[in-house]
Formats: sequence, structure tokens, C-alpha cells
Amino acid sequence: MLAKYGVPVLAALALAFSIVSVRHMTPVQVAAAPPQDPPASRFQRQVGGVGMVEPSSEDIAIGVPVSGLVTEVLVRPGDGVAKGQPLLRLDDRDLRAELALRQSNLEVAANRLERLKSAPRPEEIPPAEARVEQARAQLADAESQLRMIEAVTDRRAVRAEDVERRRWAVSASRAALRQAEASLALLKAGTWQPDIAVAAAELEQARRQVERVRTDLERLTVTAPVRGVILQVKIRPGEYAAAGPLQQPLILMGAGGPLHVRVDVDEKDSWRVKPQARAYAAPRGNARLQLPLEFVRLEPYVVPKRNLTGEATERTDTRVLQVIYRLPADARVMPGQQMDVYIESEQ
Repeated sequence: MLAKYGVPVLAALALAFSIVSVRHMTPVQVAAAPPQDPPASRFQRQVGGVGMVEPSSEDIAIGVPVSGLVTEVLVRPGDGVAKGQPLLRLDDRDLRAELALRQSNLEVAANRLERLKSAPRPEEIPPAEARVEQARAQLADAESQLRMIEAVTDRRAVRAEDVERRRWAVSASRAALRQAEASLALLKAGTWQPDIAVAAAELEQARRQVERVRTDLERLTVTAPVRGVILQVKIRPGEYAAAGPLQQPLILMGAGGPLHVRVDVDEKDSWRVKPQARAYAAPRGNARLQLPLEFVRLEPYVVPKRNLTGEATERTDTRVLQVIYRLPADARVMPGQQMDVYIESEQ
């Protein structure tokens, strides 16, 4: 009996157990509300797009004019800055040493020009006048010696070469007198104007070199181009900052005031967007908050889509028309935040 009915009974029990287990493991379909309400349009005809919140000046990626070591970072994310306020400083020790050298050259050039302008010194005139008097006395002595030798009537008493020597001595004394008088006149005339012009040009050149080094020093202090708010700081003291376009900006900032939202409208719907049309935006995660938008401008060049929503059906090879709207001043949104935007359309 056991051999005849045991196996069918065990099979029936196993089948019943399997049926009960499968029924217990089958998930129960329960109608549940979504964790957050999806965005819905209030317009009967509308164009939808994904918007990205940005400052009114757009994102400003702060860079450095020259590569160098960062010594100071003077701002933090969220700080409000004025136009021209320092943001970071680079190592400037070599330029400060160069500035000291250029300033010393400037002082030398200034003193040289002042010396040329003040020439001659009062103390230099009497020695020059004394040399003129000495030359006159030597000329008078030479002429006297010549007259004495020429007064001898007997030519056999003097040699001809002595007479010539006295005559050449008179000529040399006259030349020495003319030289002394010319030197005195040159001294009293002061410095030649072209020499003063050359010295002035050298002074101006030294001044320009100082200004150039100071300009290079000022460039090592990066300042805010506009009045605004610091959004990101991705550089620290001791790090090396490279000049040129970077994948991640050293400091990201934007102008203060009402924020803008940049809406990507699919190119196939771009013809339906009108500047005077009403529009509103809802932040992601809060569809109940509907913010009215004010039209700012259209960017007429259609660009590849960059702001992605993450949906499985989203295409990444589309091109979009970018429309910029102004958010209300009291909108509690942050730059970089995505928003669902609906624009009223007549067609």
C-alpha cells in the first residue's frame, strides 16, 4: 500500500506547496501615488523645455593671465564681491626683485638728467677763467720773446731757427688761448640740448620699465570683473594654476541680481516660440511652485543639446534653440539648478 500510494501523495503535497509558495511570492499590484507630482502645464497649447538657472551675466570662469603658484585665495563660495575686488594672488617674489632693480635704474637716470640740467656748477667757472688768463699771459710772453729777437739788427747774431721757434711759440700760445676761451664759453653755455633730450628719453624709458613690472605685478592679483557672487572655488593656496582654458575653472562667479533661466527648446518646436508669449518654470522636485518668467532674449544660433534630463527616451543628438528668461527676484532657486519650463504657443 505504501509503495502504491506513497509516491502520488508526496507529489500532490509538493504540488500544493509549490502553488502556495508561488502565490505568496507574487508581488501585489497596489495603486500608489508618485513620490512627487510630475510637472503639468497650465496652457492648452505649449512648448516644453528643460531650463538651467544661471546668473544674469552667465557663468564667469575666472582664470589667471600667467601660470604660477597660488599663494592666497581671498574668497569662498557664496561670498559677494565688488568689481575689482581681489580673488586670488600668485607668487610674485621674482617680479618684486625685478621692480627694485628697475626703480634703482630710474633713480640713476633721474639724477643724470638733473646733473645735466644744472650744469655748469658755479665752482667750475673760476678755474676756467683762470686758464684763459694763463693762456693770455703765455701768449704775451711768447710775443715779447719774438719782438726781442726780431729787434736784433745784426742777423748774424741770432740763428734763423731761433726766430722760427719764437714765431711757432706765439702761434701755439694763440691757439691755447682760443682753446681756453672756447672751453670757458662752452662751460657757460651749459649742457647741449640734444644731450638733455637723450637723458630725458633714458629717464622715460626707465620709468616705462618700472610701470611694466608694476603692471605684471598687478596681473598676478586676479580681481573680480563684475560685481557678483562667488559660485565655486576649485583652487587652494600652494596649488599650481595654469593659464588658458581649463576643463574646470579655478573660480566660478556670476553677476548679482535676478537670476536667468536658459531654456533648451527642441529645434522642431523652435518656430512656435514667440518673444511675447507667457512662460513659467517649475523647479525639479516641486511642481507646485510655478514661477512666472520674463522674456530676455533669444540666442539665434541653434546649438547641440547639452542639458540632459536623464530620461531613457531622451535623444542626445538633437539641436536646440536657447531662450533666456528672467526669474522673479524672490525666486528661491540656485544657479545650476534644472527647471521644467513651459511656453505658451498659439499653434
